[in-house]
Amino acid sequence: MISTLHIKNIGIIDDLTLDLNKGLNVLTGETGAGKTLIVDSLGIIAGGRFSKEMIRKGEKMSFVELCLYMPESEIAIDGNIIISREINTSGKNLCKINGRLVTVNELKTFMKNIIDIHGQYDNQTLMDPEFHTKYLDKFIGEELLKYKEEYINLYTEYQNIVSCLKQNYGDDKERQRKLDLLEYQFNEIKAAKLKIGEDIKLEEQRKIIQNSEKISNSLRMADNSLNQTAIDAISESVRALEKIQDIDQKYNKKLNELKNIYYDIQEIARDISDLNESTYFDDEQKNEIEDRLDTIQSLKRKYGNNIEEILEYQDNLEKEIKRITNLDEENEKMKKQITELESKMNILCEKITSLRKNNSVILNEKINKELQELEMKNATFVAKIIEDEKFTPNGKSHVEFTISTNIGEELKKLDKIVSGGEMSRIMLAIKNVLSEIDEVPVLIFDEIDTGISGKAANSVGIKLRKIAQNHQVLIVTHLASIAAKGEYNYYIYKNVENEKTKTKVKLLNEDETLKEIARISSGEITEIAITHARELRKKAIA
Repeated sequence: MISTLHIKNIGIIDDLTLDLNKGLNVLTGETGAGKTLIVDSLGIIAGGRFSKEMIRKGEKMSFVELCLYMPESEIAIDGNIIISREINTSGKNLCKINGRLVTVNELKTFMKNIIDIHGQYDNQTLMDPEFHTKYLDKFIGEELLKYKEEYINLYTEYQNIVSCLKQNYGDDKERQRKLDLLEYQFNEIKAAKLKIGEDIKLEEQRKIIQNSEKISNSLRMADNSLNQTAIDAISESVRALEKIQDIDQKYNKKLNELKNIYYDIQEIARDISDLNESTYFDDEQKNEIEDRLDTIQSLKRKYGNNIEEILEYQDNLEKEIKRITNLDEENEKMKKQITELESKMNILCEKITSLRKNNSVILNEKINKELQELEMKNATFVAKIIEDEKFTPNGKSHVEFTISTNIGEELKKLDKIVSGGEMSRIMLAIKNVLSEIDEVPVLIFDEIDTGISGKAANSVGIKLRKIAQNHQVLIVTHLASIAAKGEYNYYIYKNVENEKTKTKVKLLNEDETLKEIARISSGEITEIAITHARELRKKAIA
């Protein structure tokens, strides 16, 4: 249950602390005092949407904090769980559960099982089809639970084997498609006959081809200069030194050095001449190099950044092809397991669906009886059992709550109901029947009495009081007959302080509660109104 709610800087709420109690907590007050803002704040702390316009004028942030008393919870500290959410004008959210930072989605998931908010047009779990099956199954109880536990165990095993089979290409068509793809890739790489390093050599050749004219001209110029100038000049120098080599050893030494240079230059000249001749490439040779490089580049785009990676990918392809080819025996074993599990699950699903169909009739009767007492005599509620073709966590059937609010109208889903008054009573009827099995501990109703009065309003109050026996209930109301049913009545009002309007709250004692009921009933507090309030109060307590 909620023990304390702290709200700061939301609308006209400046800084408000509200201590709540078990049972039926009733919030009343004049229009615009901030009652709905309190419910909105509970929606915010439950992970709901928030508009920056809700932040109090002149402030940079708003803050909502909740203390839950849940001693049975594993995360409770001394029986308490502290939830908080801070929102800045920048839109930044700061959510915490017991001081631990969480995302808005994590907060919403956690609070979904704790607070159920119902407004005239806004509700959570009851309008969510996901919960309809859960509600009926809880209504059925232990008999269904044992079947579901057995089914879930089989379903989990079934899902694991199906997943494993899928990874093993257990589907024949899928496996053949995969094999065809792998074999195509393997053959494409194999046909290329790649050699490590060949792409580097081909790139060098292409670079030479692209610069062949420039290379040829330079080599020819160097060749001509060496043969026509340098070699002749050195040759004449050699002949000149030969004439004086016997005169002194130093001349002979220089002659030998010059001869070595002569032979080196001759060798260089021959090499340059050979290089010049090799720079010629015909078109066919050029095209072969370009085509080969294109093939290698195409394989790189598909299978690796270099030839080494491509060849490694080829080896892996070969291993995978062999593995898939030899999976038949293992896959057949898993297929047999799946068939056996499906047979067992089908038997359980039939039992589960049968129980749902039989008990839905009982649930329908109970809820329709509640609707009659809530002055919806022409309404018909039906929990439809819809059978599914495939296995799901719920078996092979699920539940969908539907209703017809008038004679002759077709059944519609609950979220298609338009009338706020009708929706309020439908909600209460279902909640009243399911209250003993509904595990959501806190139910909040915001002006769900809109559109009803008289006998229907009194019935709503009785139902709320009954629901409050198993839940903490918080309701905002404008009806005296409902306010009279409150176990704890709070008066919401506003004051002007320092030229700013602020929302205030007060827990009323019995005399104050009677005066508030009188005010709601007649618009003013008179002896007659108080006498009427006292009568309403007696009926409520009785």
